[in-house]
Amino acid sequence: MKVLVAEDDPDIQVILKMVLTRLGKCEVTITYQGDQVVPMAKSHRPGLILLDVMLPEMSGFEICKILKSNPETKTIPVIFLTARAMPVDIKEALTLGAVGYLAKPFDPMTLVTQINEILSPLGTSIGA
Repeated sequence: MKVLVAEDDPDIQVILKMVLTRLGKCEVTITYQGDQVVPMAKSHRPGLILLDVMLPEMSGFEICKILKSNPETKTIPVIFLTARAMPVDIKEALTLGAVGYLAKPFDPMTLVTQINEILSPLGTSIGA
């Protein structure tokens, strides 16, 4: 599965790329710029987007809203992966159309399992 990761922390980018490539058997594309997510989603056609809330240029919430209102990208599952884990943030993300919300710091060894638990009701998974 192709996964688009929107994350501005270089260390977390490295961990996510390694985990998603090795354990998740995914093809991973990474951007750190919020304003690049929608164009990249249109051109790369990922099966999943992992989205941070706090990104340069545009917040994850704004990005999710745009993705879900666009016919080309509205069916792509979005999972937030962020340090902002207040109930109000989680509620906003899910209201905007995200399928899940994972808090940082995350455990790299259980990340694929957590993602698959979120994707399971959609009939899809990574790492298979």
